[in-house]
Amino acid sequence: MAGVSREKVAKAREIELLSYLQTYEPDAILQTSANEYCLKEHDSLKISNGKWHWFSRGFGGRDALTFLVKVRGMGFVDAVNTLCDNHAASVYQPINTPAPNVKPKPEKSKESLNLPEPYRDNYRAVAYLQGRGIDRDIIDRCIEAGTLYESKAYHNVIFVGRDSDNKARYACARSTVNNFRQDIEGSDKRYSFSIPSSDPDSRFIMLAEAPIDVLSLATMRKMDSDAADKYHYLSLGGTSTLALVQYLTERPKIEYVIICLDNDKAGQKCMDRVKEALNTDETLKKRRISVITEPPPEGKDFNDTLLAVIQKQKDESNPNRRKEAAAYI
Repeated sequence: MAGVSREKVAKAREIELLSYLQTYEPDAILQTSANEYCLKEHDSLKISNGKWHWFSRGFGGRDALTFLVKVRGMGFVDAVNTLCDNHAASVYQPINTPAPNVKPKPEKSKESLNLPEPYRDNYRAVAYLQGRGIDRDIIDRCIEAGTLYESKAYHNVIFVGRDSDNKARYACARSTVNNFRQDIEGSDKRYSFSIPSSDPDSRFIMLAEAPIDVLSLATMRKMDSDAADKYHYLSLGGTSTLALVQYLTERPKIEYVIICLDNDKAGQKCMDRVKEALNTDETLKKRRISVITEPPPEGKDFNDTLLAVIQKQKDESNPNRRKEAAAYI
């Protein structure tokens, strides 16, 4: 195997995920019961009894190597070297070996967010998003705000989350040619991708899991009332509530949270966590924020719904299609 020996690969595959995370990324996991952990940035990823499973994505494994490749998006050779080099594997617990009660080493200092280098234009990113039904003016607004651009490497769409000082604190990549998506290393989940309202007194925020769905919601709101910028739109970057709590804390005038999460079990569980967060956070529970639930009326998410709406409009505007449909009936 080019770049790495079979022996090294075998050694890397012996390293179990929980031991790796406890040793080098202890703040990345949260213990939810006596023998179960979850990943903070993807809380539907559970670790238990030597195995891990990402329930919202439907896959899992046993070793840390599979995790680094399939969840973190690391190249196979880089992942093997990460696990094996500098005698790192000696501190990990091999799979199927009872873990000793050893205090984890101090966490390495976290790296700051390193945004991917932008491409000279955003042509492919814009074309991809328009192909997903996203309104061009909304795309341009995000580009101008520095929250969306095309990367030089792989021509991915990069969605950027910024703090109140307009500093980039979060970013995720979405491929324009396949289903690849990944948070950029150093991202802070509290500052996920958003489209703030142009009205500083806006009382409404629409909540989705992914940036594509945030853009879809804004597009649909514009189609319905041409008032897309009267709402705040926020992506959770998955199913964590960290970004929502941060966003609401910084914007005390918001009174209504409209939950627009996916039509699946992970989305349903996240709805419950959102309501719980609003009722338990010491600052937010005093505001009596109202919650409105609006699941996607068609498809799994609101991009599916948007595309269905656009297709219906095309069919209704095409007399030949209507005649064909009537003849078929």
